[in-house]
Amino acid sequence: MKVGFIGLGRMGQAMAARLLGGGHDLVVYNRSRDKAAELEKNGAKVAGSIAEACKGREVVISMVSDDKALTDVVKEISGALDKGAIHVAMGTHGVHVLREVDAVHGKLGQKFVASPVLGRPEAAAAGQINIVPAGPADAIEKLAPLNAVMGRRTFPAGTKPEGAAAVKLGNNMLIGCAIEAMGEAFSLVRKYGVDPAAFYEVFTDGLFSAPAYKVYGNIIAKELYSQAGFTTALALKDTGLMLAAGLAANVPLPSLSVYRDRLLAAMANGDENCDWAVMARHQARAAGLDK
Repeated sequence: MKVGFIGLGRMGQAMAARLLGGGHDLVVYNRSRDKAAELEKNGAKVAGSIAEACKGREVVISMVSDDKALTDVVKEISGALDKGAIHVAMGTHGVHVLREVDAVHGKLGQKFVASPVLGRPEAAAAGQINIVPAGPADAIEKLAPLNAVMGRRTFPAGTKPEGAAAVKLGNNMLIGCAIEAMGEAFSLVRKYGVDPAAFYEVFTDGLFSAPAYKVYGNIIAKELYSQAGFTTALALKDTGLMLAAGLAANVPLPSLSVYRDRLLAAMANGDENCDWAVMARHQARAAGLDK
């Protein structure tokens, strides 16, 4: 399939590499061209502009960091994409912006699918992320070969793009609240002289054996906060999207306030580029540990 890929952060690079390895005709674009070097070496074409990355493509994937970036790139994508072609936004975005982007493409006869991903960069590199597409059924069907190469499983979220955002934001809220709860539990056992590694084994072997608890519990137990798969700054950005989505639908989210405040404490103490699990460190400090 002829695919354009815009946005080559850690996740974008890993996902684009999977597409290239799957034999697809890939054109990539990133503002900093150096991030495309490895992909170019392996056979991808590097575009000099967003418009060039969209020309003649059946599918164009954007993997950009926030709503402003998506709003900026969609102007050029919609202006260069062929009628009937598909724009897939695979970043984490707010419901209002996705509605606006969908309307832009609809007016031009193009198709839009919101398709956020669940997983960290290492999972993306191994093709083990989960993908949550929402949009026209025929477009999602056409994307199936691409999703099969990039991910482990897809979870269709309906025909409205904002449905995918709701799933992704709800998922990230659950993980964030889980990290906060783990941080509190680790603080409690440490206060009583228990080795964090021993507590980690207790809850991941029995109570919570799910990947998120294993991954983030390990980060907390070993204090691997500098190895950022998803930063505090990005996590805080997402909490704003969560609050906006809840407000738009009259959904109270009281647990989100606790999780968001812990992220704000991490930001205030210079940990914006650490893995978001670093909020467990700030919980420990609140408990008189790790001063």
